[in-house]
Amino acid sequence: MTEHPAHQDSPDATPAGTPSHHSGDADAQAFRELLRGLRVWDVALPSFDPAAAPAEPLPLFRQWLREAAEAGVPEPHTMTLATADSAGDPSVRTLMLHDADERGWHFASHLGSRKGRELAVRPRAALGFYWPAVGRQVRVRGPVTAAGPEESAADLHRRSTGALAAALVGRQSEVLGSPQELARASEAAWERAQREPEAPVPSWTLYVLRPEEVEFFQGDAQRRHVRLNYRYVNGCWAKELLWP
Repeated sequence: MTEHPAHQDSPDATPAGTPSHHSGDADAQAFRELLRGLRVWDVALPSFDPAAAPAEPLPLFRQWLREAAEAGVPEPHTMTLATADSAGDPSVRTLMLHDADERGWHFASHLGSRKGRELAVRPRAALGFYWPAVGRQVRVRGPVTAAGPEESAADLHRRSTGALAAALVGRQSEVLGSPQELARASEAAWERAQREPEAPVPSWTLYVLRPEEVEFFQGDAQRRHVRLNYRYVNGCWAKELLWP
Protein backbone atom coordinates (compact mmCIF):
# COMPACT_ATOMS: atom_id res chain seq x y z
CA MET A 1 0.00 0.00 0.00
CA THR A 2 1.29 3.43 -0.94
CA GLU A 3 1.56 5.87 1.99
CA HIS A 4 0.62 9.49 1.43
CA PRO A 5 1.87 12.44 3.51
CA ALA A 6 -0.67 13.54 6.08
CA HIS A 7 -2.51 16.77 5.23
CA GLN A 8 -1.76 19.61 7.62
CA ASP A 9 -5.42 19.62 8.70
CA SER A 10 -5.39 15.91 9.49
CA PRO A 11 -5.93 15.15 13.20
CA ASP A 12 -2.87 12.93 13.03
CA ALA A 13 -0.59 15.67 11.78
CA THR A 14 1.89 17.27 14.16
CA PRO A 15 1.15 21.01 14.52
CA ALA A 16 3.97 23.39 13.74
CA GLY A 17 6.14 23.99 16.78
CA THR A 18 5.03 20.82 18.55
CA PRO A 19 7.98 18.66 19.71
CA SER A 20 8.15 15.36 17.86
CA HIS A 21 8.27 11.96 19.55
CA HIS A 22 11.97 11.79 18.74
CA SER A 23 12.50 15.23 20.24
CA GLY A 24 10.80 14.04 23.42
CA ASP A 25 13.07 11.01 23.56
CA ALA A 26 16.12 13.24 23.17
CA ASP A 27 14.92 15.56 25.94
CA ALA A 28 14.33 12.60 28.26
CA GLN A 29 17.77 11.19 27.52
CA ALA A 30 19.42 14.57 28.07
CA PHE A 31 17.60 14.87 31.40
CA ARG A 32 18.76 11.43 32.51
CA GLU A 33 22.34 12.28 31.54
CA LEU A 34 22.09 15.51 33.51
CA LEU A 35 20.97 13.60 36.60
CA ARG A 36 23.75 11.02 36.26
CA GLY A 37 26.36 13.75 35.78
CA LEU A 38 25.51 15.71 38.92
CA ARG A 39 28.14 15.34 41.62
CA VAL A 40 27.26 14.40 45.17
CA TRP A 41 29.39 15.49 48.13
CA ASP A 42 32.27 16.66 45.96
CA VAL A 43 33.76 18.28 49.07
CA ALA A 44 35.54 17.12 52.20
CA LEU A 45 32.90 15.96 54.65
CA PRO A 46 33.14 16.08 58.44
CA SER A 47 33.45 12.90 60.44
CA PHE A 48 30.89 11.78 62.98
CA ASP A 49 31.54 9.44 65.88
CA PRO A 50 28.16 8.16 67.11
CA ALA A 51 29.79 6.79 70.26
CA ALA A 52 30.42 10.38 71.36
CA ALA A 53 26.84 11.51 70.69
CA PRO A 54 24.86 12.89 73.64
CA ALA A 55 22.19 10.88 75.40
CA GLU A 56 19.40 13.01 73.90
CA PRO A 57 18.97 14.30 70.33
CA LEU A 58 18.32 18.01 70.96
CA PRO A 59 21.92 19.05 71.80
CA LEU A 60 23.25 17.20 68.75
CA PHE A 61 20.63 18.80 66.50
CA ARG A 62 21.52 22.27 67.71
CA GLN A 63 25.20 21.54 67.16
CA TRP A 64 24.65 20.23 63.65
CA LEU A 65 22.50 23.20 62.61
CA ARG A 66 25.12 25.60 63.98
CA GLU A 67 27.90 23.76 62.11
CA ALA A 68 25.84 23.82 58.91
CA ALA A 69 25.47 27.58 59.24
CA GLU A 70 29.19 27.97 59.89
CA ALA A 71 29.91 25.84 56.79
CA GLY A 72 27.99 28.33 54.67
CA VAL A 73 24.78 26.36 54.12
CA PRO A 74 22.17 28.95 53.07
CA GLU A 75 19.10 29.03 55.25
CA PRO A 76 20.03 25.98 57.34
CA HIS A 77 16.83 26.43 59.34
CA THR A 78 14.67 25.53 56.35
CA MET A 79 13.08 22.11 56.57
CA THR A 80 10.56 19.89 54.83
CA LEU A 81 7.33 19.17 56.67
CA ALA A 82 5.29 16.09 55.78
CA THR A 83 1.66 15.76 56.85
CA ALA A 84 -1.26 13.60 55.71
CA ASP A 85 -4.97 14.17 55.22
CA SER A 86 -7.84 12.09 56.57
CA ALA A 87 -7.42 9.56 53.73
CA GLY A 88 -3.72 9.17 54.44
CA ASP A 89 -2.58 11.04 51.31
CA PRO A 90 0.69 12.83 52.11
CA SER A 91 1.71 16.43 51.48
CA VAL A 92 5.17 17.92 51.78
CA ARG A 93 6.48 21.46 51.71
CA THR A 94 9.46 23.57 52.81
CA LEU A 95 9.19 26.05 55.65
CA MET A 96 11.22 27.57 58.47
CA LEU A 97 12.07 26.13 61.86
CA HIS A 98 11.13 28.63 64.57
CA ASP A 99 12.73 26.91 67.54
CA ALA A 100 13.86 23.57 68.93
CA ASP A 101 13.72 23.11 72.68
CA GLU A 102 12.75 20.57 75.32
CA ARG A 103 9.14 20.68 74.14
CA GLY A 104 9.99 19.87 70.54
CA TRP A 105 10.52 21.36 67.09
CA HIS A 106 8.50 24.55 66.45
CA PHE A 107 6.96 25.79 63.21
CA ALA A 108 3.89 27.89 62.34
CA SER A 109 1.18 28.36 59.75
CA HIS A 110 -2.44 29.39 59.32
CA LEU A 111 -5.14 27.11 60.72
CA GLY A 112 -6.86 27.10 57.33
CA SER A 113 -3.78 26.22 55.28
CA ARG A 114 -3.41 22.71 53.92
CA LYS A 115 -0.93 21.81 56.64
CA GLY A 116 -3.22 23.30 59.27
CA ARG A 117 -6.23 21.36 58.02
CA GLU A 118 -4.27 18.13 57.82
CA LEU A 119 -2.79 18.52 61.28
CA ALA A 120 -6.29 19.09 62.62
CA VAL A 121 -7.40 15.62 61.43
CA ARG A 122 -4.05 13.82 61.76
CA PRO A 123 -1.91 15.56 64.40
CA ARG A 124 1.32 13.82 63.48
CA ALA A 125 4.11 14.96 61.18
CA ALA A 126 7.67 14.37 60.01
CA LEU A 127 10.44 16.90 59.45
CA GLY A 128 13.50 16.68 57.24
CA PHE A 129 16.64 18.83 57.27
CA TYR A 130 19.35 18.53 54.60
CA TRP A 131 22.68 20.35 54.68
CA PRO A 132 24.61 19.34 51.51
CA ALA A 133 27.80 21.28 52.32
CA VAL A 134 28.43 18.91 55.23
CA GLY A 135 26.62 15.85 53.86
CA ARG A 136 24.20 15.75 56.76
CA GLN A 137 20.51 15.28 57.22
CA VAL A 138 18.21 14.98 60.20
CA ARG A 139 14.77 13.38 60.26
CA VAL A 140 12.27 13.99 63.06
CA ARG A 141 8.79 12.55 63.54
CA GLY A 142 6.13 12.53 66.23
CA PRO A 143 2.83 14.01 67.39
CA VAL A 144 2.05 17.68 66.87
CA THR A 145 0.17 20.03 69.17
CA ALA A 146 -1.05 23.56 68.50
CA ALA A 147 0.01 26.29 70.90
CA GLY A 148 -2.51 28.73 72.34
CA PRO A 149 -3.40 32.14 70.85
CA GLU A 150 -1.03 34.13 73.07
CA GLU A 151 2.03 31.99 72.32
CA SER A 152 1.14 31.88 68.62
CA ALA A 153 0.83 35.68 68.50
CA ALA A 154 4.13 36.10 70.33
CA ASP A 155 5.81 33.79 67.81
CA LEU A 156 4.52 35.84 64.89
CA HIS A 157 5.44 39.20 66.35
CA ARG A 158 9.00 38.09 67.05
CA ARG A 159 9.49 37.65 63.30
CA SER A 160 10.18 40.18 60.55
CA THR A 161 7.86 42.78 59.08
CA GLY A 162 7.72 40.70 55.91
CA ALA A 163 6.61 37.65 57.87
CA LEU A 164 3.83 39.66 59.50
CA ALA A 165 2.76 41.08 56.14
CA ALA A 166 2.59 37.59 54.64
CA ALA A 167 0.51 36.40 57.60
CA LEU A 168 -1.85 39.37 57.24
CA VAL A 169 -2.45 38.49 53.59
CA GLY A 170 -3.70 35.11 54.79
CA ARG A 171 -5.83 32.82 52.58
CA GLN A 172 -2.91 30.39 52.35
CA SER A 173 -3.57 27.42 50.04
CA GLU A 174 -6.78 28.95 48.65
CA VAL A 175 -7.19 29.34 44.87
CA LEU A 176 -5.79 32.69 43.65
CA GLY A 177 -7.75 34.55 41.00
CA SER A 178 -4.84 36.52 39.54
CA PRO A 179 -1.36 37.85 40.35
CA GLN A 180 -2.86 41.34 40.51
CA GLU A 181 -5.18 40.25 43.32
CA LEU A 182 -2.20 39.03 45.33
CA ALA A 183 -0.26 42.24 44.60
CA ARG A 184 -3.09 44.40 45.96
CA ALA A 185 -3.53 42.28 49.08
CA SER A 186 0.23 42.18 49.70
CA GLU A 187 0.63 45.94 49.34
CA ALA A 188 -2.16 46.57 51.84
CA ALA A 189 -0.68 43.98 54.23
CA TRP A 190 2.79 45.54 54.07
CA GLU A 191 1.36 48.98 54.85
CA ARG A 192 -0.52 47.61 57.84
CA ALA A 193 2.44 45.57 59.10
CA GLN A 194 4.64 48.68 59.07
CA ARG A 195 1.92 50.75 60.71
CA GLU A 196 0.86 48.10 63.26
CA PRO A 197 3.79 45.84 64.16
CA GLU A 198 1.56 44.09 66.71
CA ALA A 199 -1.37 43.58 64.32
CA PRO A 200 -3.30 40.43 65.26
CA VAL A 201 -3.64 37.46 62.91
CA PRO A 202 -6.06 35.07 64.66
CA SER A 203 -5.48 32.22 62.22
CA TRP A 204 -1.71 32.19 62.81
CA THR A 205 -0.83 29.12 64.84
CA LEU A 206 2.39 27.89 66.36
CA TYR A 207 2.81 24.11 66.21
CA VAL A 208 5.18 21.97 68.26
CA LEU A 209 6.27 18.53 67.10
CA ARG A 210 7.21 16.37 70.08
CA PRO A 211 9.85 13.95 68.78
CA GLU A 212 9.42 10.23 69.16
CA GLU A 213 12.22 9.46 66.74
CA VAL A 214 15.17 11.54 65.52
CA GLU A 215 17.68 10.22 63.01
CA PHE A 216 21.08 11.80 62.28
CA PHE A 217 22.68 10.93 58.94
CA GLN A 218 26.32 11.71 58.16
CA GLY A 219 27.17 11.13 54.51
CA ASP A 220 30.41 9.52 53.42
CA ALA A 221 32.00 9.76 49.98
CA GLN A 222 32.60 6.00 49.99
CA ARG A 223 28.94 5.48 50.90
CA ARG A 224 29.76 4.27 54.40
CA HIS A 225 27.14 6.58 55.78
CA VAL A 226 26.67 6.85 59.53
CA ARG A 227 23.04 6.72 60.69
CA LEU A 228 22.34 7.26 64.36
CA ASN A 229 18.71 6.88 65.39
CA TYR A 230 17.19 8.08 68.67
CA ARG A 231 13.89 6.51 69.80
CA TYR A 232 11.87 7.68 72.78
CA VAL A 233 10.94 4.52 74.68
CA ASN A 234 9.42 4.27 78.17
CA GLY A 235 10.29 7.82 79.10
CA CYS A 236 13.89 7.89 77.91
CA TRP A 237 15.93 7.98 74.72
CA ALA A 238 17.44 4.84 73.22
CA LYS A 239 20.16 5.06 70.57
CA GLU A 240 20.78 2.63 67.72
CA LEU A 241 22.88 2.52 64.56
CA LEU A 242 21.15 1.83 61.22
CA TRP A 243 22.54 0.27 58.08
CA PRO A 244 22.98 2.87 55.37
